[in-house]
Amino acid sequence: MLAEAREAPSAVSRQLAQDDQSYSDFGALLRAKSPTSLLTIARGSSDHAAHFMAYLIMARMGRLVTSLPMSLITLYQSQIMCRGLTSFAFSQSGQSPDLVAPTRFFSDGGATTAAFVNDPDSPLARAAQWVFPLHAGEETSVAATKSFIAQLVAGARLVAAWQDDLVLQAALSGLPGVLSRAAHTDWSSAVDALVGADKLFVIGRGTGLPVALEAALKFKETCAIQAEAFSGAEVKHGPMALIDEGYPLLVFAPRGPAQAGLLSLADEMRLRGARVLLAAPPGTPGCNLPIIETASVELDPISTIQSFYPMVEALSRARGFDPDRPRHLNKVTRTQ
Repeated sequence: MLAEAREAPSAVSRQLAQDDQSYSDFGALLRAKSPTSLLTIARGSSDHAAHFMAYLIMARMGRLVTSLPMSLITLYQSQIMCRGLTSFAFSQSGQSPDLVAPTRFFSDGGATTAAFVNDPDSPLARAAQWVFPLHAGEETSVAATKSFIAQLVAGARLVAAWQDDLVLQAALSGLPGVLSRAAHTDWSSAVDALVGADKLFVIGRGTGLPVALEAALKFKETCAIQAEAFSGAEVKHGPMALIDEGYPLLVFAPRGPAQAGLLSLADEMRLRGARVLLAAPPGTPGCNLPIIETASVELDPISTIQSFYPMVEALSRARGFDPDRPRHLNKVTRTQ
């Protein structure tokens, strides 16, 4: 897991060096043939990556994006209208039937379908009209790391191509160097704080919420910590009733419109006696987990999760687990 997490900068570099024409052509198609509805199709870590892309589309372009409940197709046989629909499927393996079936259904029904997948010869890739390989290389760790980061980058590339945004494209081109630094940033204080924890809130908002969701999943998978992710706004609608003296919180507060509210929440929780781990740019008051800034505020969550992965791998080992062999889990999950 650690080796693959630290391979992410190279994986991103490989991805950015390829498929420019495909992204450009797809972006031109979306501009010329504006979709009437947009769907993401994904599970687990891939769903968090899809959420990141969806948030960028909604925030930048004002286009609503829906996360598809796959059982509508696989169990309920719902005849969803395909006219004007564009779907985006995200997967590392491209093997799960509940990703393949909806993508094939939408392709056959006349929708525009795209797959962001690490295996370009997978069933999911064959079901989609447009295929965007992640180029992450073989990923053997059960807990996805480099493929998740590659998915975040692929989603941002799609948005940049759709908007023909040269500034975002330039920011993406500088990511490998930033991620190389982020992969070796010292987050060891989180290991010390959480080695004895049995529960945890992970807080984010906006483009930072998808990586908070991913972090909570990794705490469950590799550390057996009951970690729950919440928006910095949503946590006040009930969940914060659980927070008292010593309760651990990991707050992701990268740059952007959501940062001020997240910093205020961190201060409020400290006054309650919570043990707050704050991931923020260096120099931010209360920051104990530094975030390496990228060339775009919108890409900072990618740097954040890059620094998180080596920390959670070390935490797993400190708690007596083997992060390379999580309990009860397999690399490829096939659901209907």
